[in-house]
Amino acid sequence: MSSAAVSIRPGAVLADVLPASTATRARLRDAALVLGGAALTGAAAQLAVPVPGSPVPVTGQTFAALLLGAGFGARRAFLSLGLYTVAGVAGMPWFADMSHGTAMPSFGYIIGMLIAATVVGALARRGGDRGMLRTIGTMAVGTAIIYAVGVPYLALATGMSLTQALAAGLVPFLIGDALKAALAMGALPAAWKLVGKRG
Repeated sequence: MSSAAVSIRPGAVLADVLPASTATRARLRDAALVLGGAALTGAAAQLAVPVPGSPVPVTGQTFAALLLGAGFGARRAFLSLGLYTVAGVAGMPWFADMSHGTAMPSFGYIIGMLIAATVVGALARRGGDRGMLRTIGTMAVGTAIIYAVGVPYLALATGMSLTQALAAGLVPFLIGDALKAALAMGALPAAWKLVGKRG
């Protein structure tokens, strides 16, 4: 099947457009995507800016995780973020600020990213990345999942009340998340348009 045919197939995500003429090549492609996605998330995590009064920095990893979900689909995104998480727990220093392990109070956000990337990938398979409004809705769902896991974990890990955890682990990030959603809203539909023109 040609890459053009794949690009217009219902349920396709952007990664499906990458050519693979045999089942073996498709597996190799997917393995490379999973490894590359984990490495990209680890690199994006190093773009970290401290937030005064919060143990959680602003990083690029949430944006990377959501884009991987939309671009890879649920299975590849789960494997990629799963590899990122497991390797970081095992000692790979590629969580924010070159950290690793589970002791940091922001670890819940990493678990949230794993779940969110998978859900975003499933939504992308249903066309959730094809138009501006759909994309912003998809990214909003993914972002909400990250906070739904990360904020309660932050409260438990630090002894904060839920109100304090919301103030430290949600409110300071809302403007940045809106900007990330705007970037995704432009980037993903534009990528599909480019694929369609090539097809």
